[in-house]
Amino acid sequence: MTTQSPASPLPPPNGRRRLRRRRSLTRAQLAAAPQASGKADPGGPALAPLTPRSEPLTPSQAFDALYAFCAPALVRQTYLLTGRRELAREAVERAFQLAWQRWSEVARDRDPAGWVRAVAYDCALSPWHRFRPRYRQPEPPPADPADRALLHALLELPPTYRRTLVLYDGVGLDLPETAAETEASTPAAAKRLTHARQAVVALLPELADTAALHRRLLELASAERLRAPRPTTVRTGCERRNVFWTRAAIAFTVTIIGATTLTLRTAPTRYEAPVAPAQAVQGVPPPAVMGPLSRSELVLRAKLHRSEAGGPERVMPQPR
Repeated sequence: MTTQSPASPLPPPNGRRRLRRRRSLTRAQLAAAPQASGKADPGGPALAPLTPRSEPLTPSQAFDALYAFCAPALVRQTYLLTGRRELAREAVERAFQLAWQRWSEVARDRDPAGWVRAVAYDCALSPWHRFRPRYRQPEPPPADPADRALLHALLELPPTYRRTLVLYDGVGLDLPETAAETEASTPAAAKRLTHARQAVVALLPELADTAALHRRLLELASAERLRAPRPTTVRTGCERRNVFWTRAAIAFTVTIIGATTLTLRTAPTRYEAPVAPAQAVQGVPPPAVMGPLSRSELVLRAKLHRSEAGGPERVMPQPR
């Protein structure tokens, strides 16, 4: 396995930036894509420089330009991370919706494309997708056996190793940029990259050369017909989502206020002690069974029967 050493010559920063842009495009897009500067890359066709715009771009125009430049390549990159075509499109669309919601922040970012890419990768690698019924079954693999083997090797890697490998060998970021985007230190990113390459080479020895690995990653991503939705669709969906959640928040707030008002109107104004629950009385002797009367009791009963039931002594007391 061959790795890049720190002493190996690197192209200048502008050259690396142009290489990263060119690596993210297919051959057809590469032949038709204009350069941001009037200089031509070595071995590439000389392209005319862009004419400066006389009027500043509106937010929607700037967003559409960023989307047109990044979305097609970003869908292919997220496909390498997940192996799922629909999930790749969904992650990219969600990332651009968040970018449009926070466009004032994204437009001032030093690297808006990197901002969107980081969000798309986070959405694509979210562990919650495993609980969604539509993503429980595997998707059909690529038709080419070589592409199928490479995609299998990528999906066997841990998500952090896979993301590091795609950023460094697929997108073309350098090691500090890869470490910053994966929220790791540079030595940790280098170790992840080394282990990821070793795991891929163990399954596919012909990819020991980093240039061959980079070329095969681009070919695998370009082989699938992955199309991102139109930017106007993304912006419209984002605005509809915002309207929906705004109305939902208003409805929830009105519900809470109504429930609180109803409670205040129907609640008692004074404290009423609760009625204690009934309990059985313990320790009461059972009633005695009446037996035969004695002679004195028989005499007393006969006397009571002969006495008047409503005598004067029972109405008022007798004076003495």
